Amino acid sequence: MPSPGFPPSGRRVRREGVDEVSDQSISVAELMERVGSEIGVSDWFAVTQDRINDFADATLDHQFIHVDPARAAAESPFGVTIAHGFLTLSLLPHLGSGVKVLPKGTKVEINYGTEKVRFLAPVPVNSQIRARATLADVTERRPGQFLIKKTITVEIKGADRPALVAETLTLAIT
Repeated sequence: MPSPGFPPSGRRVRREGVDEVSDQSISVAELMERVGSEIGVSDWFAVTQDRINDFADATLDHQFIHVDPARAAAESPFGVTIAHGFLTLSLLPHLGSGVKVLPKGTKVEINYGTEKVRFLAPVPVNSQIRARATLADVTERRPGQFLIKKTITVEIKGADRPALVAETLTLAIT
């Protein structure tokens, strides 16, 4: 069963607000003042076996630790299947949609890249994860173009260590 806000495999749906620019717009001066501060925490999101299987199918990565619950229970050090690290990373656009701020007048935001990705702990099947974002830097590349760097920590509910930490880069065009 798909998680809320996500379609079953093979269908496209528009999630409310995803194709629209964030309403968390602030002036460039205010944005610059927030560098170094936490800008938000997303809602919890369930990582189900169906989602893991769909990701395995999409990436052709069917390693048993991800897709074979019986074998993972018997042979893996985790005792259950775990999400692919790249699945967790791929969820950043969704998780990060609720933890962003943009300059006022932003017409479009573009994924500009990801840096310093570290997978720190496995995400066991049926775990809840969320993103915690800190505004790391804002640079005006050209007039009306701002490169926004955030440090994102993906937390696992009830775990001591995060699943991953990464720096994301977004180009905001006003």
